Amino acid sequence: MKTHTGIITSLCAAAFAASLFAASPVVRPAPDFSYSGIGGNKSLRNLRGQPVILILTKTPKTKAFRKQLKAITPIYQEFASRGTVIAAAFSEGDGEVESNMPVVVVNNGAASASRYGLTGDFAIAIIGPDGNLDLFTDKVLPAFRIREVIQNSYEVQNSARKVLPSGPPGQ
Repeated sequence: MKTHTGIITSLCAAAFAASLFAASPVVRPAPDFSYSGIGGNKSLRNLRGQPVILILTKTPKTKAFRKQLKAITPIYQEFASRGTVIAAAFSEGDGEVESNMPVVVVNNGAASASRYGLTGDFAIAIIGPDGNLDLFTDKVLPAFRIREVIQNSYEVQNSARKVLPSGPPGQ
C-alpha cells in the first residue's frame, strides 16, 4: 500500500510542478526602452512578438560594436525573416550607425545602458518575443549563437513543455 501512495504522491507533485511551469509568466523581463518610430516614440512593448537584439555600447565607433554588427551581417536575412529587430543604445550620446542592416537607435541610450547594467564598453542583450531577457553578455557573439538563443527562447521552451498526466497510469 505504501508503494502505491508514494507513486500517487510523486505523480501529483509532478503534475503540480508541470502546471506551474505551463502557466509561468516571463521569468526575467527585459528593461523597457524607447525609440523613434513612425507616428512618434515607441517602446520595447511595441515589439512584443518579435525577437530583439539590443547592442549596448559607448558609441557606434566602438570596436566591439562594429565587430558585432559584422558578425550578424551574413545571416541578417534569416533574422529579418523572423521579424528580429536590431537595436543599439549608446551610453555616450547619440550617433549614426553605418551598416547595411537597419538598426534602431534607442532614445536616451545612457539611461537604457544603465538599466541593462552596462559596466564596460560593450554588452549585448537578446530579448525573446515574450519580452524575456534570454541572454545578456559583455562578449561579442557569433551569429550562430544569437540564432540558437532566438530559436530556443524561453517562450519556445515553455511552449514545448509537456504537461504530465494527472492520476495513476492507465486511467
